[in-house]
Amino acid sequence: MNIEDLSEFARKKGFFWVSSEIYGGFTGFYDYGVNGTLLKRKFENQWRKYFLGLDDNFFEIEPSDIMPEKVFVASGHITNFVDPVAKCMKCGAHHRADHILEDFLKRNFEGITAEDLTKLIKDNKIVCPKCKGALGDVKPLIMMFPLSVGAEGDVKGYLRPETAQGAYVNFLRHFNILRNKLPLGLAVIGKAYRNEISPRNLTTRMREFTQAELQIFFDPDKLNEHERWDEVKNYILILYPVDQRGKKTVKLSCEEVVKKLKLPKFYIWYLAKVQQFYLDHLKLPEAKFRFKELSEEEKAFYNKIHWDVELDLESLGGFKEVGGVHYRGDHDLSGHEKISKESHKIFFEGKKFTANILELSFGVDRNIYALIELSYRKEKDRAILSLPPNLAPLQVAVFPLVNKDSIDKKARAVFEALKEDFDAVYDDSGSIGKRYYREDERGTFLAITVDYDSLKAEDVTVRSRDTTKQTRVSIKDLKKTLLTLMK
Repeated sequence: MNIEDLSEFARKKGFFWVSSEIYGGFTGFYDYGVNGTLLKRKFENQWRKYFLGLDDNFFEIEPSDIMPEKVFVASGHITNFVDPVAKCMKCGAHHRADHILEDFLKRNFEGITAEDLTKLIKDNKIVCPKCKGALGDVKPLIMMFPLSVGAEGDVKGYLRPETAQGAYVNFLRHFNILRNKLPLGLAVIGKAYRNEISPRNLTTRMREFTQAELQIFFDPDKLNEHERWDEVKNYILILYPVDQRGKKTVKLSCEEVVKKLKLPKFYIWYLAKVQQFYLDHLKLPEAKFRFKELSEEEKAFYNKIHWDVELDLESLGGFKEVGGVHYRGDHDLSGHEKISKESHKIFFEGKKFTANILELSFGVDRNIYALIELSYRKEKDRAILSLPPNLAPLQVAVFPLVNKDSIDKKARAVFEALKEDFDAVYDDSGSIGKRYYREDERGTFLAITVDYDSLKAEDVTVRSRDTTKQTRVSIKDLKKTLLTLMK
């Protein structure tokens, strides 16, 4: 599936499309349609249930999208959250320099200085992709959206570029509210905003996007331990370390990772849980998943250890980042202590210290894109979106064979009973074959047909999306049977 096909499929089937399209579209912003919104909510709910379930002291919060300038002075974003920009000297278009180099030279150029990017552009005679004009020197540009707040506009704020800072500025209050226990997890699922110079690849690089992040505050003296280590010590991780670049992934048990890669147990435990989320809960193939270690030049400025979650996406040319596991140390809380003048040290288990942070960060929109691509397949004359039932926009479709002879009334009664427990849709338009194919294409897991036999035997036909196998099931046992099939 190439990116043009995915874009057309997502638009026609109600998943997503460029925002404000009746006005020609708004670059870097996307609207989710009915099926996309259902899929997105399912993903968020699965993420919420899984990651908050990892510890009894993990909770979700909802901080503000707009924060004062001092927050981002403390976090380092004002100084460090910049993109390298090259301006075309002919047409005036602005381009992200590392992306242009990546497109032309087919390599990754993240983390390279503006001076080196300028030299690479000139040495390789790279020109503006729009008009073929010469590109000027590369300069840094702050990626945040500034705001003037208040009637006089005299208070400076920013739309948050990540959800994380909302958890950090609220840490002390939550530590006290939740009875002074560590580790403490604060999760946020919400919008973030970045003034991307060249947003591209549909929902994988946007200016307004959704993140699902879990900030785990813990005692740094316990970095190399986890009380549930035995759960994962023999679990095999799929890894792409820095020294394997250009080679194949390696598979190591968590115990082997401790010894060979010298990573701490607390960090590895969460690597294992993230991998299990993708393979066991999202049901993605092992071959499409890996953790990629970032080099010192590639890591975000605040990270001590940084491995990205990557999925192999054919439409984007290979493995692409959809999330990450970041050990941020005490960078964030120490920064806020310095600027706010409020001590962020806590007293825990007989000692005073600044909590360290392990961040699990996921781009929700990127994951939705990946789920659509990796679940889509064509089979003869039908297209199928083989999402697992816990993610399918709709789980069940109910069809009357015909709209007469009380069959439609019986089908409607079945639908009304099922929609209390399942995400269900009723469809009486077109032939049964066309209705099956419509639901297959948007991922509906099971289709139920009410026919003439249903009136006599009080049963229905249940059809599987993935196998097309049909089974007669009594109406009185229908809910129980559907639950069993979905498990």
